[in-house]
Amino acid sequence: MNSVGRPAEEILDIVDEFDQVVGRAPRGEAYARGLRHRCVFVLARDADGRIFVHRRTATKLVFPSLYDMFVGGVVGAGESYDDAALREAEEELGVSGLPRPVPLFTFLYEASAPVPIHGTEPVRHTWWSAVYEVRCDIPVRPQAEEVAWYRFLPESELQARLGEWEWVPDGLAAYERLRRDRSRPR
Repeated sequence: MNSVGRPAEEILDIVDEFDQVVGRAPRGEAYARGLRHRCVFVLARDADGRIFVHRRTATKLVFPSLYDMFVGGVVGAGESYDDAALREAEEELGVSGLPRPVPLFTFLYEASAPVPIHGTEPVRHTWWSAVYEVRCDIPVRPQAEEVAWYRFLPESELQARLGEWEWVPDGLAAYERLRRDRSRPR
């Protein structure tokens, strides 16, 4: 389900600490009550290996106006992580015909502090997160509803900006995990 029109009404699977479905709820309710759900994070690289970095619009339900090095979003009810990763990457980048994103790892994200969601009381959030990578060799046309600013940055410049810009905490957690995993000897 495309979440652009009415994102708060999109139906999500609610999952337990083992990523097993235990119910369903509209996205707005899941956010307001801090119900655990599923999300995808897709690191998009261009032909030169640069990473798509963007600033979220001020109208986003979660983490408005913050920077992110991933495209992605929630996994709809009954949708697979793989299908959500491709759908979200194509929607946010404004492209079609991307190769299937490559799955890298999953982790349970738990916010370190309560998060306010557009007019609701702050609650502690947690979601199962599947992290992917995709190569995007075609020109992007990011959704104006999702992306206020964007650029493909070399990884060295992205890392230099980590201490300068305010980043979405879940994306930052995923990126730090990715960097840690890639620095381990194989």
